[in-house]
Amino acid sequence: MSNEGFKRKLAAILSADAVGYGRLMAEDEAATVKTVTSYREIMAALINQHRGRVVDSPGDNLLAEFPSVVDAVQCAVAVQNEFQTRNAELTEHRRMEFRIGIHLGDVIDEEDRLYGDGVNVAARLEGLAEPGGVCVSAKAYDEVRGKVETQFDDLGPQDMKNLEDPVRAYRLRLDGDSSFAIDVSTPVMGFGGRPAIAVLPFDNMSVDPEQEYFADGIAEDILTRLAMWRWIPVIARNSSFTFKGRTVDVKEIGTVLGARYVLEGSVRKVGERVRVTCQLIDADTGHHIWAERYDRVLKDIFELQDEITEAIVAALEPAVGKAEMLRVQRKDTSYLDSWDLYQRGVWYFSRFTKDDFAAGYGFYRRSAELDPGFARPLAGIATIRILEALLAWSDNPAEALGEAHRLALEAVSFDAAEPLANALLGYSNAYLRQYDAGLAAAKRAIELNPSFAMGYHALGLVRMFNGEPTKAVDAVESAVRISPEDLWLPVWLATLSASYYMTQNYEKAFQVARLSIQRAPHYPIGHRSLANALAQLGRMDEAREALTAFLKLSPKYNAETARRSAIFRREADYEHYAEGLRKAGWDG
Repeated sequence: MSNEGFKRKLAAILSADAVGYGRLMAEDEAATVKTVTSYREIMAALINQHRGRVVDSPGDNLLAEFPSVVDAVQCAVAVQNEFQTRNAELTEHRRMEFRIGIHLGDVIDEEDRLYGDGVNVAARLEGLAEPGGVCVSAKAYDEVRGKVETQFDDLGPQDMKNLEDPVRAYRLRLDGDSSFAIDVSTPVMGFGGRPAIAVLPFDNMSVDPEQEYFADGIAEDILTRLAMWRWIPVIARNSSFTFKGRTVDVKEIGTVLGARYVLEGSVRKVGERVRVTCQLIDADTGHHIWAERYDRVLKDIFELQDEITEAIVAALEPAVGKAEMLRVQRKDTSYLDSWDLYQRGVWYFSRFTKDDFAAGYGFYRRSAELDPGFARPLAGIATIRILEALLAWSDNPAEALGEAHRLALEAVSFDAAEPLANALLGYSNAYLRQYDAGLAAAKRAIELNPSFAMGYHALGLVRMFNGEPTKAVDAVESAVRISPEDLWLPVWLATLSASYYMTQNYEKAFQVARLSIQRAPHYPIGHRSLANALAQLGRMDEAREALTAFLKLSPKYNAETARRSAIFRREADYEHYAEGLRKAGWDG
C-alpha cells in the first residue's frame, strides 16, 4: 500500500473507555448519558490543559494525542483523581469509572483522524488497566521514568490482539492507591549444551586502594553462590580473574572462557556510603540484558558484602532464564537440544493456559529423553501435572499427582543437591498430605540455595495448608522479594492472596489476587482467590463476576476437585477457605 499523501508522526496516544457502560445504560439511560457527557467534558478540559487534543469521542470512548508522554501521563493522573472525587458523590451503582491506556508510537494523521498501531496499542493497554486505573507501554514508560512522581508496577510482556509481538505494560500507582506492593529492595539472607556464565573481577572505582579486597570479595561470593544454581555451569575464578585490570571486549572474553553470559561490575566508596553497580552481558551479541545499582551505608563490611551478593544473585537467575527463553524462540525447531527443549517448555509453561501446559509437557518430555540425567525437565513435568490436577485440567487428577510425586523423587535421585527438585518434592508431598515431609523438602531447597525463590514459595504453600498462614505469608513474600520479575510470579501471588485470606486479612487478599490476574489473566487460581476475598468483603457482584471468570477457566472445578487442591490439615481451615466461594455462589 502506498503511503503517498499520508502524514506520519510520533505521538503520545491516550485511549479511555468507561467501565460497565452497557449495564449503566440498561439501568438508567438518561442518567448515564448525563454522567458520561459530563465526564467527557471534564476529560476534554484536562486534555486541553495538558497541551493535548481530543481526536475522537464516540459513546463512552475517548481518544486523544499529546506532543509529550509526560503531558499524557500527568493528564491521565489528573483525570482519574478528578473522577475519583466526583464518583465519591454518587451512589455506588451509578459511579462511572474509566480505564486509560497510553502509548508512544507512530501514527497516520489523516484529516485530524489518527490510525495505525500506535492507536491500537493504546486501546489494548486501556483494556489491561483496572477500573479507575492507567496502563502505559514500555515505550511510554521509558520516556516518563524519572520525570513524573508517579510510581509504576511492571506487568511484564502482554499478548495483544492483532499484534505479532507482546507489549510490555506498566501500571501507574495513583494517589491514594491502596494496592498491595512488596518491598523488593531488601534482600532476603540466608551440562550438555547449557550456557556458561563468567563473573569478572569487579573494578575498584574508589580512591582508596584498600577497597580492592571488598571488590574482589563481592565477585568471589557471587561466583560461590552462582554455583548453587546447578542448572548452568559457572566459569571458575582462576579463569575469569585472569582478566583483572585488563580492558578486553566482552565478546572476546566470552570466546576465551566459553561463556555465553558475562557479569561485570564496579565498587565505589565515598565516605560512609558504598555503591556497587553490575551488568549482565550476552557475550554473543554484546548486548546488556540486565543492570542494577546498589547503594548502601557502609557498616559491618562482611554483612554488607553478604547482603549485596544475595541481591545480585537473586536477580541474575530470572534474567538469564528470560534471555534463554527468548533465544530459544528464535531457533529452528529442527535443531533443538535438551537444553533448548527445556527452555521451550518453560516458555509454554509461562503462558498459564491449559493448551500451553500440554505443549510445555511435550517439550519437557523430549528434553528429559535426550538428557536423562538433567533433573529440571522432570521437575517441569511434575509442576505441570500438579497444576493440571489442581485446576481440573486433567482427566485423572489422582494419576497426575502420583506422576508428579514420582518424577520429583526421580529428579532428587538424579541430583539430590538440585534446589528445584527438592522444592517440587515439597509441593508433591504436600498434595499427598505428607505435610512434615513437604516442610522438610522445601527447607532443604532453601538450604541448598538461600537465593532460590521457588523454595520459599514451596515452604509458604506447605505452611498455609499446615495451618500456619502468618508464616506462609512471610515465606511467600520472601519469594516475591527475591525474584519480583519471576515467570512464576502469578502462582506465588495467588498463594500469597490465599495465605492472607486464611489470616482473615481479606483486603490484602483482594489486592494481591488482582496483581496475580494482571500478570497472568488466564491463570485460574488468581480469579479463585479474587472471588474468595471479594465475597468476604461483601462485594458480592464483583465476587460473582470473579467466580464466573474462574469457572470459565476451570469448568470442571467441583467439590471433589476443591478437596484435592485445598488440602488443609484441619477441616476448619478448609471450611473457612471454601466459605468465600460459597458466598459468591459456588455450589461445592
